[in-house]
Formats: sequence, C-alpha cells, structure tokens
Amino acid sequence: MGKIFKQTPVKLILGMLAAEEESLRRAEEIFSAEFGPLDFESHIIPFVWTDYYREEMGEKLLRKFVSFERLVEPESLPAVKIFSNSIESRLGGRDGRRKINLDPGYLTEAKLILATTKDHQHRLYLGDGIFGEVTLRFLRRKYQPWEWTYPDYRSEEYAPIFLAIRDIYRQQLKK
Repeated sequence: MGKIFKQTPVKLILGMLAAEEESLRRAEEIFSAEFGPLDFESHIIPFVWTDYYREEMGEKLLRKFVSFERLVEPESLPAVKIFSNSIESRLGGRDGRRKINLDPGYLTEAKLILATTKDHQHRLYLGDGIFGEVTLRFLRRKYQPWEWTYPDYRSEEYAPIFLAIRDIYRQQLKK
C-alpha cells in the first residue's frame, strides 16, 4: 500500500485570449487581486492556430500567459476555474458574448494541467463541474504535447514560456 502524503504546491498559470489588450490587462488585474502578484508575463502573441473563437470573440485574437508568485494547492484548481468563468462573464459584452477566454491551470516540474468544464475521454473529473487535463508533459528537457493537446499549446512559440515559468517554480521549490 502506498503512503498518502500532502502534495507539493503548484505554480498557478493563466492563459488569456482576447481581441483587445485592455481585456487582457483587466483580467490580469482581477486575477492579481485574488491570487497575488505576478512573477511572469509573456509577450502578447497573435493567436493564429484556429478560428474556433472567431464568431464569438472576433478576429485577430491575442494570447498572453501569466504566472503567480504565490504557489497554490493542486486541489484548488476547480475553484480557480469557477472564478475564471465568473470573470469571463463579468468582462463579457452586453449581448452575453465573451470578450475574453481564460484558461487557468497549473504547472509542475513534470506537467502542465489545464482546467475545463468540458468532459472528454482523457480528462479527469476534479469536482464542482470541473475537469483537469494533462496538456503537456515534461520529457527530454522540454514540455511535450499529447495527441489531444491544443494546437497552440503544442507550438514552438509557447515552449520557452512554459520553460521560463518552470524555472521560476523550481527556484521557488528550492527555498
């Protein structure tokens, strides 16, 4: 029988997707007020991998990733996703359409987990209507995709972002 032990805190990350930089900035402010200061901000990346969000959010979408200085417990992910959904609604348009898509997750030395409300064969139910997906795994000194990994998350453009956040996380674990 394996011994049950408390899990190591994880690195909270947030992927943001919007048509306007102002929406990204506003979501960043709201999340920072809730989860503390940022310790990483990516540059803004044009989102060119799919037109899935075009009808709802428009064209020429922008992607940005941030991570938070304060580590969190892995079991907090459902609450973070519920919070992010409330922010999407709050920042949405009067017509009920989203202006921003927020993808919270966490990073460890071994993997990147994203939270979602959508069930699928490769997702585990975490509770409160939220599922978790192992989106990337750390192998051969970089994060590697799975067959189900979203096209943008498997891109070479995102790879240095996740490695930089992982380096920050590893330094935090040493302290």
